[in-house]
Amino acid sequence: MKIYHLLFIVYLGHSAIPANAGGLLAKTASDQHLSTHPEKLLINAIENIQNNNTAQALKDLRQLITINPNFKAAQLVYADLMLARAQEITDFGNTPNVPFARITALRDEVRARWLNHKSPIDRNKIPAALVKITNTQDHIIVVDASRSRLFLFKNQNGIPTVIKDFYATIGKNGTGKQIQGDQKTPIGVYFVVDFISPETLPDRYGDGAFPINYPNVWDQHHGRTGYGIWLHGTPSKTYSRPPKDSKGCVIVSNQDLNVLAPFITKGRTPVIIADSIHWISKQAWQKRRVDYEAFVETWRQDWESLDVNLYLRHYSKAYIGPDKNYKLWAEYKRSAGPSKKFIKVNVTDISMFLYPGKEQLLVITFVQDYTRDHLHKKFTTRQYWRLEEDGHWRIIYEGAVT
Repeated sequence: MKIYHLLFIVYLGHSAIPANAGGLLAKTASDQHLSTHPEKLLINAIENIQNNNTAQALKDLRQLITINPNFKAAQLVYADLMLARAQEITDFGNTPNVPFARITALRDEVRARWLNHKSPIDRNKIPAALVKITNTQDHIIVVDASRSRLFLFKNQNGIPTVIKDFYATIGKNGTGKQIQGDQKTPIGVYFVVDFISPETLPDRYGDGAFPINYPNVWDQHHGRTGYGIWLHGTPSKTYSRPPKDSKGCVIVSNQDLNVLAPFITKGRTPVIIADSIHWISKQAWQKRRVDYEAFVETWRQDWESLDVNLYLRHYSKAYIGPDKNYKLWAEYKRSAGPSKKFIKVNVTDISMFLYPGKEQLLVITFVQDYTRDHLHKKFTTRQYWRLEEDGHWRIIYEGAVT
């Protein structure tokens, strides 16, 4: 076995080389132009190491660290490759005086980038979580923690379509945030609520930060604590961070953050964070959307019917609103119902997102235009619908979006 092929295995492990590696790599290289983007140059260099083309690998890496000297993972690959010319490499990172944990973290970053390249997503499919997007949501962000990847989707006539993806860092202790200080990234459906410019932030946040609304009402209902979960950049002297290296935030390079920024709108851009994305066919996605739209429309019609029992059948016995549980909510509706002569409800700008994870939970946001007798109100409402044991979806939470 040649020394450079051994180096490739040391970095990425035997499992990283599929049986048809040569054909797969050739196809990927032809489909995806390798420009001067740092990750593409790194991938190109690793591919050349795997194919024992060390001269080209060194050329790619020299170009990469010249353009971006702060890309520490690339610096380490380059150092190992240079050392491999003189002696056998038996481990990743043969650099003295560097902590083992730091070396391992850099190896994990190289591996995460390579594995994403080796197993690209099927761009003809759609994440199951993206049930329906409204016209006012131009773009959607979906984070796949297992792949260390952030995907940017564009709303193309109501169909979410991947337009770009980025390497991303999550919490040091993984996902599933429960309490403040656990250094985990939350799993769920969130929305960007603001932008904080780099001038007002410490250098560690890079070229700015987009806070998301963690803890949302569902997190609060489950007693989850903590705050300050942001999508942000990297320190000025660091190109990227290891896959698990934040206190709970999602981190991308400053270069990638600046690419993302124009597509993010305060108060509108959804951020779905999942352990792993479940991709479905466009046909399955369209059917699911129609099915979910149907039970929301039935809820709307039952409300207009003035039949309180029909209306309340859409609410879970475990319902908890901003100020009422199910019992109080039902009592209020039954006492107020007889006084109404008519109700007219118009629902527009509907978005629907399935919550990542095992629990069947649907987050629905819409503009509610409500008229009855001499009262007219128009505001944005957010509902959480849960699939219950009898197979019916019911509202577990409902409240205005502030």
